Amino acid sequence: MTNNDKQRNILFFDLNERNLAVMVHSLFSSWMLSFLFEGQIFQQLAKEYNFASESIIIWSSAAMFSGLLLGGFTVKSKLHAKRLFLFSYPFFIALSLIFFFSPSILWTMGIITGSIVSGCCIAAWGFYFKSVSEKNERIKTAADMLIISNILMILLNVVAINISPNVGLTLSLVMLIFAFILGLRLPTDYNEDYGNKKDGSLSISNLLLFFYIFIVILTINSGLMYHVVNPAFEHHATLTSWYWAVPYVAVILILRIFSQKIMSSYILYVAIAMIGLSFIAFIALDRSAISYFIINTLMLGSYGVYDLFFWSIFGEMLDYHKNPAKILGTGLSANVLGIVAGGLIGNSLMANNLYSINPSLFAFAVVCVSLVLLPLLNKYLSTLLKGYTFLTAFVVMPEFKQNSQIDKISEYGNLSEREKQVALLLLQGKTYKTIAGELFISENTVKYYVKNIYSKFNIQSRAELIDMVAEKQN
Repeated sequence: MTNNDKQRNILFFDLNERNLAVMVHSLFSSWMLSFLFEGQIFQQLAKEYNFASESIIIWSSAAMFSGLLLGGFTVKSKLHAKRLFLFSYPFFIALSLIFFFSPSILWTMGIITGSIVSGCCIAAWGFYFKSVSEKNERIKTAADMLIISNILMILLNVVAINISPNVGLTLSLVMLIFAFILGLRLPTDYNEDYGNKKDGSLSISNLLLFFYIFIVILTINSGLMYHVVNPAFEHHATLTSWYWAVPYVAVILILRIFSQKIMSSYILYVAIAMIGLSFIAFIALDRSAISYFIINTLMLGSYGVYDLFFWSIFGEMLDYHKNPAKILGTGLSANVLGIVAGGLIGNSLMANNLYSINPSLFAFAVVCVSLVLLPLLNKYLSTLLKGYTFLTAFVVMPEFKQNSQIDKISEYGNLSEREKQVALLLLQGKTYKTIAGELFISENTVKYYVKNIYSKFNIQSRAELIDMVAEKQN
């Protein structure tokens, strides 16, 4: 083994760029999940000092939401991302030291400021998420990161609840120190300034907006879990300290191993059924340890499916936009928004003494709405992703090949010369306004030709046109 090989391996762990990026983000995330983002370390410290933490937890989630969006607009290269990590991790260490002392305004300031910066760091990791693995392997990269960060979080939670929150906080600082040390070795190649890049990349605003709504709807129940379900079982401190995230990790591990076989839209139906059953169980069962085991297994198992599904879609979308930080930051902000919304609803129901049954019925109603919407949402999302995959390939295709594809469908549909021109631009992902400008005609005229094209092929949308061309191509 060469000296270079030795430097890139620690305890027989291959520190290639992928593993390095995963470890850095996992170590940081374990601190964030156990402390900053509704974490047990902070909650145990708050209990120790009789500090009211509910409002600050909601504010920290809102700050995280802001940071995720901010990171997407401010971080524009891998170099920027690495610099952010190396400045932020020491800042988080200094910030955490405040919590070794009694509560003050510094606690609130620290949690909110730390949440904003953490959100930026999460979004910035999008550059490494995109570059360290191929598109079809990103689901495994995401799974590895989620598994490692949650296993470390479980360790920190167990220490904070069963030994001491101060010991847990100290151990979380060790995670940040290792994240900083490994972060020094992160590569900064591929430093193209994405924010200033002008290319032919396709607009994915509709796709991102649609997926945003999809995530918010599915994650409202996560907020209800944090603020309604978890408090109902807090008397089982030892059990909840270690078992809470175990089903989540187990499901992600299973999906990682069998991702090529079972990672499809159908698993989402199973996950939604699981979340529905968990809230039915929450209504029907008592608050014993066995009940917790049943409810938590169903609930956190379903969240494992949700999160890996979201990350797999983010991984696909990274190739359709010039700034991966913006994709990851915007996408995960939807997750946080759903949790905040669910938390606010849960707090409101609990504040009005609507204990146990009513919050559960509301959650079950959300599940029912999700089940009704999911077929439409998933079909549209799949169509959009398929369309963008085709458009991306079509745009970079040599002009003679594009014309060849158009000639094939023109013969089939008996298109006029002008209709062929419009169809070509449609398949390049151009808007009606752009098509009108390139062909020196009005938008109404473009709409007229598009209507004729769709009529000749007996279709109703660009997505169906793409499907038809893709079939002809195959």
